[in-house]
This record gives sequence, C-alpha cells and structure tokens, in this order.
Amino acid sequence: MNDIPLSLLFSILALLLFLSAFFSASETGLMTLNRYRLQHLVKQKHKGAIKAHRLLQRPDRLLGLILLGNNFVNILASSLATIIAMRFWGEAGIAIAASGLTLVVLIFSEVAPKTLAAIKPEAIAFPAAYIYIPLLKLCYPIVWLVNLFANLFIKLFGVNAGSVQENSLGKEELRTIVAEADYLMPPRYHKMMLSIIDLESATVEDIMTPRNDIVGIDIDGSLEDIIGQIQKSPHTRLPVFKKTIDRVIGFLHLHTILTLLNQTDFDKQAIIDSLLKPMFIPESTSLHTQMHNFKTEQGRIGLVVDEYGDVQGLVTMDDVLQEIVGELITDDSIVKQHGDGSITVDGSVTIREFNRITHSSLPTEGPKTINGLIIEYMETIPASGTSVNLHGYHLEIIGRDEHTVKEVRFHPKQS
Repeated sequence: MNDIPLSLLFSILALLLFLSAFFSASETGLMTLNRYRLQHLVKQKHKGAIKAHRLLQRPDRLLGLILLGNNFVNILASSLATIIAMRFWGEAGIAIAASGLTLVVLIFSEVAPKTLAAIKPEAIAFPAAYIYIPLLKLCYPIVWLVNLFANLFIKLFGVNAGSVQENSLGKEELRTIVAEADYLMPPRYHKMMLSIIDLESATVEDIMTPRNDIVGIDIDGSLEDIIGQIQKSPHTRLPVFKKTIDRVIGFLHLHTILTLLNQTDFDKQAIIDSLLKPMFIPESTSLHTQMHNFKTEQGRIGLVVDEYGDVQGLVTMDDVLQEIVGELITDDSIVKQHGDGSITVDGSVTIREFNRITHSSLPTEGPKTINGLIIEYMETIPASGTSVNLHGYHLEIIGRDEHTVKEVRFHPKQS
C-alpha cells in the first residue's frame, strides 16, 4: 500500500466520497418522491418514473441496496483516509483522519446531497433508478441475505416488510391537499372543490328549507285560492297536502298544471292526477348520498323527515347544487352588507349558507340556522335590541316574533 502514489489514493478517496453522496442523495430523493405525482407520471409512460415506482414497490430491498453500497464506500473511504493520514503524520494521523473525514462526509456526502435531493427529488431519483435496477439484480443475493435478517428483526414489532400498503387519502387529508392548492386555480373553483369534498360530512338537515317556511298547496282549500297560488308561485314544484304538510300526497310540477288551467273542466282531481310521487328523505342523509338518490330516482325535490316520520323540511336538487356553487348564487334579501361593515341576516338562514356568503366561521355542529344558534345559546327567545357576544361575534337582535328570531345584525369584529 505504501507503493501506491498519494495522487491515486486521493483520487480514489474523492470517488468514494462522490459515491457516498450519490447513495445519500438517491435515498432521500426516492423516499421523498410525491407518490401521487409519481403515479401520474407512470400513467404518462415516463420511463424514469416507471423504474422508480418499480423500486418503491419493495422499499426494504431498495434501502438494503442503498445502505449496503453507502456503508461499503464509507468504510472503504475511512480506511483509505487513515492510510493517507498515516503517510503524513504517522500514528497521530488516525485521529486526524477520523475527525477530518467525519466532517467531510457530513458536509459533502450527507447534508448537502440530501438537502439537494429533498428540494429536487425527481431530478435525483429518476436518473438514480436507472442505476439501481441493474445494480439490484447484480447484488441481489447479498441484499436478499441482509433483508432476511432485517425483516426477521422487524417482525418482532409486528411489521411485515413484504406487504406495502398502497397510499390512500382520507377525506381530511384530501381536503388539506385541496386547501393548500389554492394558488393553482381560481378562488371560485377552489371553493367549489372544497364544497364537493364536504358533501359527505353535510346532511340534508343542514341545507333544507325548514318546515315552517315550506310553501305548498292545501288540496282541501278552495279551488280559486289554489289556482291563484299556482299562478303566483315563484317555485316550479310545490308539495300538495291535506290540511298539514305531514299528510303530503305528492308534488305538483307547475309547468304541467299551467297547461290545464284554462280547460273548462279543470278541478282538484286534475291536480291530484298530475301529482308526482313524493320522495321522503331521512334527515341524517348526507348530501353526497342525496345527490345520488336524486339522480337514480330522477327526482329534484323531497321532504326531509325525522325518525318518527314527521316532516322537518324540504330539500331540492338546487339546494344541493347551491351548497357547491353557493358563492355564485347569493340572495341579497337574506344577507345584506352595510357601509359600516355590519351584516343584517334573516334568522332562518342556515349557518352553512351564512358562513359561505360572509366567509364567517360559526359552528355548524348543533343548530342549523342563525335563529336556532341564538336560541340555544341564550336559552330563550331574546327581545329586539338585545346584544350578545356569540362565538367571537357581536350580534344584535333586530326583529323577532313569538317563536323565532327574525332578523339579526352582525357587527364587524374589533381588531
């Protein structure tokens, strides 16, 4: 060994440090690849992505190969550095080589390449995959033996290295990803995507028209009153009932009945014959499920019922769609912005709709409307002029009747 020129020893040491840097960088690059982007690139037939994806199918084998190579070159570099140091300083060179090589390896073969790979994983991982595929075949017997003992050891902790679970996203993880991708799309589309994700957690009870606000036709009323209601109705579909909404007999599509109004023999029976079968929806039904039900049953309107079968409200396909694109369909008559920054809102407005329109953060668990939220908090129906601090918002009751809070003013938050 003393006959080998120092220039050759330094060249070999530099090569070993480069290989150590390669193993360190490629390990970080491969392990920090975005798995979902990787799957996308695989579908696009990206050759480097295909090879990297193949390697990551068995991370135990990949890590075994990388660490085998990294430890081999590091140990060899340590031995070579010791020989070089002893040439210069004798026995004292051992300590000098250990401390000097540790610093060099740490900076140039560990921290710097791993930082680069963490910032640019694809630029490092994809070229490295071309090297690791044949290298794994070449070193497979050694890697297999190393993995055998390593996998037996981790089995003591109940982990099976051979079963790699596919990456899957839960709803909350997906929501976080979409929320953080707001810079990739216009704000209105970003909000729509978040609303679509939230469809599973929201129920029809959150968006329904409350029972007291349902507009319908009492078939036991006079024919003249019914005709007048049909002609003036702003809705295209109305529930038809006997005396009470709990005794609904069907839904009337006004486009159908308007063509019959001018007939001389028009009567209540003509209305009954034109009715569509009513759809009843349990109040706990998620919006995602209800949208599917509207599609499969070819309906657009249904009555929300509780566990006893009593009608609690009414929901339409338009209500579900507005939950997604509600920020594009605002109603100035229920939420009004004022010049001083305050907001006047109808007490019957749902909390979800209020949050969406005003970008507020009132809790959606519990009461579903502004009126319900205030009454639950105060445990009474407050008088007009009453002020209250509710969930960080300063409210003033503007109007009420015997049973509900009719109008509320939200004052701007104090900074």
